[in-house]
Amino acid sequence: METIELKSQLHRLIDQLNDPVILDQYYEEIKRIVNLSKSGLWDSLNEDQKQEVLLSFEESENDDNLVDHETVMKKYNQWRIG
Repeated sequence: METIELKSQLHRLIDQLNDPVILDQYYEEIKRIVNLSKSGLWDSLNEDQKQEVLLSFEESENDDNLVDHETVMKKYNQWRIG
């Protein structure tokens, strides 16, 4: 699919949504992606890396997948210098 067609399809899908919460979530996600692409960081990743970042983001939405800061610090404190 070419860019123009993709944009058109995306607009059609968005137009079908009426839930303001879902619309806001999509808006924030698209805004985040646009901001990443402007920074150049996103563009510097290969496709596998991009997919891994997107998968990690999805997984982070589930609180069961998160590790609290204290646990991480205890685990990696051995590597700290000083």
